[in-house]
Amino acid sequence: MRSLPMPSLADIDDISLTGRMLGALLYYPPEQQDVLSLLAWLNHDGWVDEWPCGAKVDIQQAAVLINLGLAEGSHPLLSEEFQRLFIGPDWLPAPPWGSVYLDRESVIFGDSTLDLRRWQSTLGIEVQQQHREPEDHIGLLLMLAAWLAENQPEQIGTLLGEHLLPWSHRFVALLEEKTEHPFYQGIARLTRVTLNDWQARLHRTVINKDIFF
Repeated sequence: MRSLPMPSLADIDDISLTGRMLGALLYYPPEQQDVLSLLAWLNHDGWVDEWPCGAKVDIQQAAVLINLGLAEGSHPLLSEEFQRLFIGPDWLPAPPWGSVYLDRESVIFGDSTLDLRRWQSTLGIEVQQQHREPEDHIGLLLMLAAWLAENQPEQIGTLLGEHLLPWSHRFVALLEEKTEHPFYQGIARLTRVTLNDWQARLHRTVINKDIFF
């Protein structure tokens, strides 16, 4: 397998930090202990200056919504909104799995999921999950980017260009549009800003794939 150019040490650190945080916020429920720690960090005023990916004005716009969502009276509704957005049992307004967008039938465990699984296997990566779930969940892929930054940084470009960025723009647009909670509107914006920053830093070309959802 041909190696891709190595990201800089600064890129590695920033992708590791932001990928791990955004991935956890989009994958785990708000009452999970690690997420509670992230929510506490996002609830202090100085985090905008500490976020390393994206223009400050764009981060600030996301922060306004995030802080509104963490304000007294809004915070208790986070768990309900997470359930509605990512768990169900009703139809999910912004499905978090890549193959829903990339498969003509908009199914989970579609061909793009299998392609991702095969690629991960060539790298010796096996995703450990408590429940059988597609590996192309947006939260898992963001956390995978963080892991790759720390362990196989030359592979981050492949993850972004072939398995994440071809569909993530549609997901974050739907999340921002369909969520009924300002916190997840802000997280959608922050995710978009951060992914755009990753792509610009790595000069990664994104494979053009049809979007079906």
